[in-house]
Parts: sequence; structure tokens; C-alpha cells
Amino acid sequence: MTISIHTFRKMNGLGNDFAVFDTRGSGFALSNAQAKRIADRKNGIGCDQIIEIRHSDSADVFMRILNADGSEVDACGNATRCVAALLSEEKSRGDVVIETGAGLLACVTNPDGTVTVDMDAPRLEWSEIPLARPFPDTVSLDVSFDGGRGGPLRDPGAVNVGNPHAVFFVENADAYDLTEIGPRIEHDPLFPEAVNTSLAHILSRNAIRLRVWERGAGATKACGTAACAAAVAAIRKGLTDRKVTVSLPGGDLDIEWRAEDGHILMTGPWMLDYEDIYDLADAESVTV
Repeated sequence: MTISIHTFRKMNGLGNDFAVFDTRGSGFALSNAQAKRIADRKNGIGCDQIIEIRHSDSADVFMRILNADGSEVDACGNATRCVAALLSEEKSRGDVVIETGAGLLACVTNPDGTVTVDMDAPRLEWSEIPLARPFPDTVSLDVSFDGGRGGPLRDPGAVNVGNPHAVFFVENADAYDLTEIGPRIEHDPLFPEAVNTSLAHILSRNAIRLRVWERGAGATKACGTAACAAAVAAIRKGLTDRKVTVSLPGGDLDIEWRAEDGHILMTGPWMLDYEDIYDLADAESVTV
């Protein structure tokens, strides 16, 4: 099937930006190469991730997520809020359910315009992260990485929130060059599916400052799953309470890790930047 002109929405959650294509009517799927070209900030639309809104038999929609490097992933918290807001307006109701590769996510659009996503329970076993070898627990992995000018990075907490995260707790997140250390940790053999790397600074029992290197996308202004992972990692280490505000370069997310069922609730804003069309010209796609 030859793809030519397609409409899209450019959206962002705290500066983590997306090109969102609604493919329910057109029946196409972008290839990894097409996604990489679309994400290119010089020659394409320019974004951290490309999102396809597709038909689902078990939810309001299925959300397919492609990183800027063309790789496909199962979860993206900021994009989930954006898609939930679109669906809430489309269906004239506040509650929607989005199917992802990580499972079904229940979303609520709040009166103030923010969106709360039930990110389900985190996966905490070493084999669920996944890690390349067993660890007795994942609260603090007994490993160390070269942190460059910031010094060694030690004892990360490992959490899977639909994708794998390594969370390092540091005194000064700005002391580290994420563009230098991020790719090395992302592709370290310890993480067979690569990993999102976060530098977390505890501000109080209810506040964390976070910088993130996102696998397949690089340094981003915000990462919703990383904010969830950082909160879980901090709570497991006894550093914060179960409700925290995670401050990223793009803004704040409110995270709650509920004691009663272990689910993570993520609340934050979303934004529609503009709507436009994109010409894929002679590029090929896969019929779905």
C-alpha cells in the first residue's frame, strides 16, 4: 500500500513531544524507517515519539508507540495522557481505556484539564525488568557505572513500568553529562532490552527532581514512565512517601503508588501544538 498524505496532530506532555497519527480509518502502519524519518527534527516533523491510534477489540483504542530511532516500545506515559485527552473529547466522556503493548490503561480527564492514568502495578523482579543476571532484589542493584565528570553512579533501583528503568539517586543531577553517560548505560549488557536511565535528586518526602535519558529517544524534557519508576524506586528505598511530585525539565507530574493494589497513578498536563498533514511520498507501509 502506498502512503501519500496523512493528517497528524503534534502534541506534547511537558515538552516530551509526539506526532500522533489516527490510523483507524486508513488502515496503515508506519515502518521503523518511516518513523525514524518523521521524528527527524531537521528533515521530518521532529518529535521524541510517533504515535499511531489504532482499532482495539478490548479498549477504546490501541496505541502503538515508535521511538525517534524507529524502535517500537510498549509504554509512554506522556503520550497516553495526550491520546486520552483526544479520546475524551471525541467520545464526550471523561473515562477512557487505552490498550498498549504493556496492557490496558484506564485514564480519566480531570476538571482542571489534566489527565490521570492508571499505569498498573510496576514489575520488580529481575527477570521482569529484564536484567541479564539474577539479583536478590531490585531495590538497589549492586553495580556501578562510570558517571564521567559527575563521578560513579552506584546502586540504581530497577523498575519496569511497561519499559525498563534504572534510577540513580544523586546529590546533583546537573553534575552529570546525560548525553555522554546515557547511551552507555542504555546499551550496557546488564540490560538486554536496553534501559531508560534516570538521575533523581530527592528534594523532600514528597518531591523529586529528575533528569532522564530515554532509550531510543535520548535526553527528553519529560518521561512519564520514568517519573513513575523514580517514585517507585524512591518509595522502595524509604526516601519518600507514596505521593510525590516529580519535577522534570519540562514540568511536574504527580505520582501516587497506591498501597492497596500496587497501582501507579500518574497525573499531568497535555497540549495540542497544531494539526497538519504529512506527505510520506513513495515510502512503503504495512497494511493492518
